[in-house]
Amino acid sequence: MASVALGGSAVHLANGSGAACVNCSTLRSSRALASSQRSFRGIPLAAGGGRSSTGGAKEHSSSSSSSRTRAQAQAVDSWPSPSAASTEPETVQLGRSEVYVPRLGVGSWSWGDAFFWHEGGWDDRKAKEAKAAFEASVDSGLPFFDTAEVYGQKWGGGDDSETLLGRFIKERQKAKPTESTKVVVATKFAALPWRFGRGSVVSAVKSSLQRLGISQIDLYQLHWPGLWGNDAFVDGLADAVELGLVKAVGVSNYKEQRLRDAYTQLKKRGVILASNQVHYSLVYRNPEQNGVKKACDELGVSLIAYSPLGQGVLTGKYSRTKLPSGARGKTYNEQFMTELEPLMTRMKEIGQLHGGKTPTQVSLNWLLAQGNVIPIPGAKSASQAQEFAGALGWSLSGSEVEELRSIAKNVKPVMGFPAELI
Repeated sequence: MASVALGGSAVHLANGSGAACVNCSTLRSSRALASSQRSFRGIPLAAGGGRSSTGGAKEHSSSSSSSRTRAQAQAVDSWPSPSAASTEPETVQLGRSEVYVPRLGVGSWSWGDAFFWHEGGWDDRKAKEAKAAFEASVDSGLPFFDTAEVYGQKWGGGDDSETLLGRFIKERQKAKPTESTKVVVATKFAALPWRFGRGSVVSAVKSSLQRLGISQIDLYQLHWPGLWGNDAFVDGLADAVELGLVKAVGVSNYKEQRLRDAYTQLKKRGVILASNQVHYSLVYRNPEQNGVKKACDELGVSLIAYSPLGQGVLTGKYSRTKLPSGARGKTYNEQFMTELEPLMTRMKEIGQLHGGKTPTQVSLNWLLAQGNVIPIPGAKSASQAQEFAGALGWSLSGSEVEELRSIAKNVKPVMGFPAELI
C-alpha cells in the first residue's frame, strides 16, 4: 500500500490514481497506516476485499496568460467529433489542450513504492529496474509518464516517484544532450482533508516542480475529488495555468457530474479541461456504464485509463492456481481468476491471429479501439515497457473488440474507487 508524509502527517493510499480513504484515527503513525486494509482502485476496502457489480517555476506575465487562456477558450468551441478522424496518429492531442502525447503512456506508481508493489521493500536493484523501464519506454516511443506527489514512500524506506522520474529525465538529458524526444510529464495533486483553498494547489504544483526538477508540468491533475468540495481546487488548477506552472490540467476519479462541473468552471476561466483519469480496462468497464466515457467524448476530454491491465491479471501471468501476491490476491481471488479463464483463452487465440501478440498487447489494443482513450499501464521493468509498445501499430477488428467485450461480461468486476460511485 502506498503511503506518503505530507505536512508532517502520513496518509495511507493505494493504487495509482485512487483517492485517499482517509480515516483521521489512522493518521497517527506510519505503522498503523501500513497495516490498514483501506484502499481503492480495485484493492480491498476492508480485509478480504470486495467485488461490485457496478463494476523554481517561471511566472508568466498577466498579458501573456490572458492571450493564452483566450486562445484556449476559442478552441473549446472548435473541437471535432471523436469519430471525425479517419486515421489515428502515433501521437494524439490531450483533450483540446496544446499538449500532444503518445497513444499509450506509462504509469510510475510502483516507482519508489516499498509496500504495495514491492513487498520486500525498495532497494537499489528495483531503482535500477525502474530506470531501465524509463529508458525502454522512451526508446520504444512512449515518453509520456504519469506520476503523483503521493507515489512512493521515501519516509518508509522507498523513494518519491516524482523525484525518481525527475532524476531519470535529467540523467538521460545529460547522456543524450542532442536527443529531440520530449518527455511528457503528468503528475497529480492529493486532495487531502487538511488542504483548503486554491492556494494549496499552486503550492503543491511548485513542490512537484522542485521534486521533478523541471520548470513546467505538462499535465497537472486533481488526483481525486476533495472531501469538502472541489471548486477551490479547480480554481487552483486555473491559477496554475495562468501562472505558467503547468501547460494543461485534468482531473482523476471524477464521475460524470463532477467532470461536467469542473469542465464548466474551468471554461469560465478560459482554461481547458484536458483529461479525466479513471479506472478502465476490459474487465472494469464502469466508465462505459456510468456516463464518464460518453461525457469525455462529448466534451473533448481525453480519458486516461489507469489499471488498464487489471493490475496485472490481464497479462496472462496469473491463474486460479497462481494468484497475485499481497492485497491484490484478496481481490483478484480464485473465483475471479476462474471467471477470467475463457477471456484469457480467447485473447491468446486472437493474439496469435495478429502475429503473436500477447494478452497484454491485446488488452491495451482493446482500450485503444474504444477511441479517445490513453492507457497508462505501469512499468516496473524494461521488458514490460517494450511489451506495452507492441500494443501499437495494429488494430483488433470490430468483431474481435465486441467478442472480447461479450466474454468479459461474464467476469464480475472488482470494486472500484468509491468516488466513482457517489
